[in-house]
Amino acid sequence: MVASTDRRPVVVGVDPDPARRMALAWAADEAARRGVPLRLVHAEGTPTRGYRRREVRPSWEEWNEALHSAGEHVLQEAAAFGEARQPKVEVSGLLAEGDPVWVLREQARDATAVVVGSQRLSRVKEVLGSASVALPLMAHASCPVVVVPEPEHITHEPYFVVGVDGSPHSAAAVDFALEEAALHGAVLRAVYAWWPGHFDVRDEQAAREECRRLLSETVAGLTPAHPGVEVRHELLAGHPVEVLTKASAHALGLVVGTRGHGGFTGMLLGSVSQGVLHHARCPVITVPHTPAPEPE
Repeated sequence: MVASTDRRPVVVGVDPDPARRMALAWAADEAARRGVPLRLVHAEGTPTRGYRRREVRPSWEEWNEALHSAGEHVLQEAAAFGEARQPKVEVSGLLAEGDPVWVLREQARDATAVVVGSQRLSRVKEVLGSASVALPLMAHASCPVVVVPEPEHITHEPYFVVGVDGSPHSAAAVDFALEEAALHGAVLRAVYAWWPGHFDVRDEQAAREECRRLLSETVAGLTPAHPGVEVRHELLAGHPVEVLTKASAHALGLVVGTRGHGGFTGMLLGSVSQGVLHHARCPVITVPHTPAPEPE
């Protein structure tokens, strides 16, 4: 376990379905590696089928009591799972009322990361528990957000992939990716995806060199803090979503910034971040860029 002086917890949104535990397992392992607490969060909603009680009449008080009882049961089962998986991790639970996105955004204020699970139903719809929360959470959370797919993702070798485009957002992603690679004893593949069709054929070589320069400069300034991490620089041609999805097919995780170059004004989340969420098969980690405070 890697000890940490930062005691901000890893927060995980608990799915009411006990069969879906990949996000909880990922979060428990991450808390153990970082030496921080694990906070289980469940937002009260409609009781799952197994917890409905026929004797409950349609009154607000009794319905609210049923919701609360179901939520406590969900947290108790999740806590037992987390404690069994990582006995040395301090585990706590929070049963909250309100929209899951709002609840998790509030929890993100003092978290190391927020972890949620994802069951893929189609290319365009992600369902997390009983509500779609991934995109708005990724767009507005103040800490990294990890979306862990169901079923379990199988990796062939320990490596992470991070998308780089030279923007401040990708620099923040690289910083977090280096930290994750160090914690896992993994290789980091820093990938710059570029579109050859965007450049005149006569300028292609110059464009490649500029992309390599941005990739090298973005990574070089951050690697000294993690000298033990092997970093591989990769310049790959193609659409960023396709390139990053393919590169991360067997990765421990794909790390991207919440926005980057080439985005569209007014979008809830960067187009690449949205795209990899829907297409990647490994855990997707989005990292927000926090600007440095201006000097007074």
